[in-house]
Amino acid sequence: MNIDLTNTTASKINKALIEGRRAIGTPAVGMVLTLVIVTDEENAYDALKAASDASREHPSRTLVVIKRVSRSPRDRTSSRLDADVRVGADAGTGETVVLRLYGEVVNHAQSVVLPLLLPDAPVVVWWPVNPPLDPANDPLGALAQRRVTDTYAAEQPVKELSARAEAYTPGDTDLSWTRITPWRSMLAAALDQVTCEVTSVEVEGEEFNPSCELLAMWLADRLDVPVQRSVSAGPGLTAVRLATSCGPVVLDRADGALATLSIQGQPDRAVALQRRDTAELIAEELRRLDPDDTYASALRYGVERLAGPSSAPVEGEDVPSAAAESNGSAEAAESAGAAEAPAKAEAPAKGPAKKTTSKAPAKKAAAK
Repeated sequence: MNIDLTNTTASKINKALIEGRRAIGTPAVGMVLTLVIVTDEENAYDALKAASDASREHPSRTLVVIKRVSRSPRDRTSSRLDADVRVGADAGTGETVVLRLYGEVVNHAQSVVLPLLLPDAPVVVWWPVNPPLDPANDPLGALAQRRVTDTYAAEQPVKELSARAEAYTPGDTDLSWTRITPWRSMLAAALDQVTCEVTSVEVEGEEFNPSCELLAMWLADRLDVPVQRSVSAGPGLTAVRLATSCGPVVLDRADGALATLSIQGQPDRAVALQRRDTAELIAEELRRLDPDDTYASALRYGVERLAGPSSAPVEGEDVPSAAAESNGSAEAAESAGAAEAPAKAEAPAKGPAKKTTSKAPAKKAAAK
């Protein structure tokens, strides 16, 4: 059942919701939370479809907030609220209200959303695109216990992770983190099968995929070993290679659907690692509404601390480094002696003779 309301108010929307439930014969409210989706017209359909599919597992009242851009100065000074109320089969297992805001009311979306929240029920706010810099301090984010963003949709996904780390508040989460849940579970299960020490890790995936960086930061934070990030053609994450004292442990997924787990001394086995759609990701995030401390710890590790190909420590590196330092010190000593020679030309002959004698072994060592 659809009810269109033009130039309406929050009280009229609540009244339409009650009338819609009575019309379809379900006057009782059986929803467990309120999901607020803040998006634009371009992404509203996909976000609403994902939320409707997720409502089969989590019956909820879904409020879609679409902030329309007013083109003329006269339109920007006026305010208008249009609503599309959907109940019954058209709204999945819950209720859906699509709110379109015009003019000045765009800057006060929280005043429209607040009267429509389910009483005594948790609130989740989801930004499919263009999230605020600080979701917790956003007027709509301040109403929620859980705030969901997606750095994969950002223009610069990897840099967006640094911004998320600086503004992190308990309750924040990211769909890029949700995407790697099967990978984290599989890697943890693989390490439970061996009694070896992990010495280094390599994470391979697409270049501009923040899930790869988050998985690398999680491994570096938990294992306390150097983690190298390498680039592949994708799709998404393609491989994780762990070097251990008992041999390599490799989880390789080349086609985005089926992965191969290889452990030294054991036969290779096929593992289902299908890339999940947005509805499954949102459903997973709605299962837990408490702060995700593991995500916070991995996010605060920092992308810049991930080891690159040149920064990873290599065995036997101390010897060439010491030799380079000795050669550098010998050359510095020679240049210092050449600079001091003109200044001390008037000194007695004994002084330069002693300097030449003392520097002779250094020159021989350098020649050798």
